[in-house]
Amino acid sequence: MHRLTDLPDSARCWIFAAASPLTGDAATALLTAVDQHLARWAAHGTPLVCARDWQDDRFLTIAVDEAATGASGCSIDGLFRVLNEQEAHLGVSLTDGARVYWRTAAGTICSDHRPAFKAAAAAGTISAETSVFDTTVSTLGRRRMAFEVPAAQSWHARYLVAPAGVSTTASA
Repeated sequence: MHRLTDLPDSARCWIFAAASPLTGDAATALLTAVDQHLARWAAHGTPLVCARDWQDDRFLTIAVDEAATGASGCSIDGLFRVLNEQEAHLGVSLTDGARVYWRTAAGTICSDHRPAFKAAAAAGTISAETSVFDTTVSTLGRRRMAFEVPAAQSWHARYLVAPAGVSTTASA
């Protein structure tokens, strides 16, 4: 299997985030299942040039170099089946796209749904400088550049409370 560093910026990627940290045996079980799937992952019988990365006990990135071999709908569905099985087995959400992830000043990664994130921003717990994770990036180039950035530089900015006369609007 390849490493993410082996794949080009144009490689398609998916970032799956664990609602709570996965460590020890749970992380090993997840990564073993994912590695076994990726070792035989194919689209219409053609092996995919792919890689994965595990970061901060939370974030699983899976990437495919579609210039070499394109992922098909069926192959992507197969990946999601593996992840859904792991969710059930481990008792943790990995595919909930409604969750937001951020890092506290102490370095702890937090996770909650958007209304709770918005409430934390309104309360001042989350600021423009708060480090947030953009799990919606879809290429390795974007992941490398903009996966973890200050909230003011991401789509999360729409939830920030701005001082009077200051816009927090950021492009998605």
